[in-house]
Amino acid sequence: SRRHKLYREELNLTSPAAPLPLRPEASWLQFHLGISRDGLYPRSSPAVSRLLRDMQDSTTISADYSQDEKALLGACDCSQIVKPSGVHLKLVLRFQDFGKAMFKPMRQKRDEETPEDFFYFVDFQRHNAEIAAFHLDRILDFRRVPPTVGRLINVTKEILEVTKNEILQSVFFISPASNVCFFAKCPYMCKTEYAVCGNPHLLEGSLSAFLPSLNLAPRLSIPNPWIRSYSFDGKEEWEVNPLYCNTVREIYPYSNGNRLLNIIDMAIFDFLIGNMDRHHYEMFTKFGDDGFLLHLDNARGFGRHSHDETSILAPLSQCCIIKRTTLLRLQLLAEPEYRLSDVMRESLLQDLLAPVLTEPHLLALDRRLQLILKAVRKCIDTYGEVKVVANDTTQPEAPASDKVKLTT
Repeated sequence: SRRHKLYREELNLTSPAAPLPLRPEASWLQFHLGISRDGLYPRSSPAVSRLLRDMQDSTTISADYSQDEKALLGACDCSQIVKPSGVHLKLVLRFQDFGKAMFKPMRQKRDEETPEDFFYFVDFQRHNAEIAAFHLDRILDFRRVPPTVGRLINVTKEILEVTKNEILQSVFFISPASNVCFFAKCPYMCKTEYAVCGNPHLLEGSLSAFLPSLNLAPRLSIPNPWIRSYSFDGKEEWEVNPLYCNTVREIYPYSNGNRLLNIIDMAIFDFLIGNMDRHHYEMFTKFGDDGFLLHLDNARGFGRHSHDETSILAPLSQCCIIKRTTLLRLQLLAEPEYRLSDVMRESLLQDLLAPVLTEPHLLALDRRLQLILKAVRKCIDTYGEVKVVANDTTQPEAPASDKVKLTT
């Protein structure tokens, strides 16, 4: 605490600073202004390219726990924690121009596979999975994952010495190997053996850009109809009833419009990354019931390259419907000259932490893509292409009023 106080005095931060002006050209603002009903950003967006560079290079001016962690602080009994929690230790980092990103530190090395005895809800979350998920989502032309980049963070200078949160300050310590470490006070990882450590100060992690605040761009959080049971022995209806989709189709908004098709897009994305933890999805209220689904929190992806969890594809295999644009993109990425693993490998080389994925994870993408196309072919053989492939290629262009409006 004394060190932190001296550091702030050196920077003359003991008194409130004058409010900073909002620069219209700031990459954070330009990213928010580019959100439309078609996705979080346009194809080949220069604003996103600048945003990725800014998240990688900008000076951190403050650090804090995320709001959900703050809300739960003190609500747990640390004596009851008997195994590492799967919930990620994450922090909110702030930058100039009102930039804000979620920092998820490295907790698992790239070549470590999730043990096969782990349930998905106790699995570690991986910073490199967040980075890879952004690149895959962009390659699939979904554009529903917020821009995410890898970065080496100096946990002393960029977290400890800039945070005003005394609880966060109190969880820093020096390990026996002389590395600077920190852990979550509560409610997730209450003990020092679950800490993350620098080497001795530098720690790699992912930075995901924040979306506009909820008062500017309200969002809904909606349970996934194909939610999994979060218990050791429970089963949800979709897991035991192969005709479950018939029930879903009777419920608005899945009975018409794009919502069911967007759920299937999300299932395809999750199957490719191996994410079984999609219990909810979010969407902007401004774009109505047919708006796109946000693909948030992807850190439980890319855990096991040696296993393909086909149950993730239940929305596709049970409903037997897919967007034409999605199918065409998948078919293109199955062609030898545009092989998904090759496109991903090249895209991920742009990241500071490359190689982001190991080669077995990249090759698993090709294998899983073939399984998706096989499931679509089976549906077409059963029901015919007209019923299975939904034509979404002639949708009208969104009016300018559908842009997310921000006020300063």
